[in-house]
Amino acid sequence: MKPVTALIHHGYQAPDGFVSPQTAVHKASTVIFPDVQSLRERTWLDKSGYTYGLHGTPTTFTLEERIAYLEGAQYAVLLPSGLAAIAQVNMALLRQGDEVLLPDNAYGPHKVFAQSELKRWGISHQLYDPMDLADLASRITPKTRLVWLEAAGSITLEFPDLLSMVRLAKDKGVFTALDNTWGAGLAFKPFDLEPLGAAPWGVDVSVHALTKYPSGGGDVLMGSVTTCDEGLAQQIKLSHMRLGFGVGGNDAELVLRSLSSMDMRYRHQDATARALATWCLQQSAFAQVLHPAVVDSPGHANWRRLCAGDKPAVGAVHTEGLAAGMLSLRFDPVFSPEQIDTFCNALKLFKLGFSWGGPMSLVVPYDLRSIRSMAGPQMLQGGFVRLSVGLEAAEDLMADMSQALTQAGI
Repeated sequence: MKPVTALIHHGYQAPDGFVSPQTAVHKASTVIFPDVQSLRERTWLDKSGYTYGLHGTPTTFTLEERIAYLEGAQYAVLLPSGLAAIAQVNMALLRQGDEVLLPDNAYGPHKVFAQSELKRWGISHQLYDPMDLADLASRITPKTRLVWLEAAGSITLEFPDLLSMVRLAKDKGVFTALDNTWGAGLAFKPFDLEPLGAAPWGVDVSVHALTKYPSGGGDVLMGSVTTCDEGLAQQIKLSHMRLGFGVGGNDAELVLRSLSSMDMRYRHQDATARALATWCLQQSAFAQVLHPAVVDSPGHANWRRLCAGDKPAVGAVHTEGLAAGMLSLRFDPVFSPEQIDTFCNALKLFKLGFSWGGPMSLVVPYDLRSIRSMAGPQMLQGGFVRLSVGLEAAEDLMADMSQALTQAGI
């Protein structure tokens, strides 16, 4: 045998039994079968075997199982981003003539997806007020097939009454899907929103942008879709296969490596965000501090019941439960948009950038009037910024915000 052939077909196989703390990286497009019968009979749907790299490797199967466990689900698929995971659910569950309902505070690109792709495919959508159960009820029609939920809401962090919304949708025979990136499987369990109940009450499907807390490094794009329903799982998996979605083995390994520190990072960022919220409440520049643990934040009581055991708060910021690492600030209307931009530019530790859950704190200014149709008139008065807290010390972040306020003349 020539050397070039021998190097490709060399027969050495490393012995079994190697075990280490981190999951091995298996990268493949082609998967080798031992014989024709195996090629014809092997299946990937139940994770009993491997057929093609796109349909799963030991690395991606392991990550799917751990994400399912994290969310309290039975089944999971991985996608190249959180937005791809959202699109996957819509494409798997909706068909021409259906209608989907989205909260007014949904993730912005999701609303754009509904306004463009879904519309072109003959699927209509409506926005509903996430803080008004009656508004949601009034919008469910015989065409409605899916209701999307977010907790907390994108940018403005309102916390809805998830359990009541799920019950309403189930009574109407409508599927529910939750963007659970904020809760991350830690603040609450999406498939058991009433843990003291006789039987689990939860959403049908959960979507998670693994880009955020599970990755934790600001360097991986990935999403997941999880469910406890076997029928929905098969429907999603088959759609996932037909669309050709897949993730790289190295990216899957990076998320697996970060999962072990996720709880610790989440709690640290949560505690820092609450410390910043407490500090911001004392600053006259801010007309409103939005964070689910802040007693005056919209939906605080809903968050408290679900994430803090309904324990009463002592002070302006609740100290129980979990509430992620983000807060949003509405400036007093006396300050101009230019001053708010100057504040953002003057920040040194907070960097201008999208996403969250990574080691570095981020800031983004928003014009709510251009992206919200149902926000209360008070919330639309004054400039608005969202802070994503990283792993820095709270005292350093407060000092950074203080000097930026001074530079902006605020």
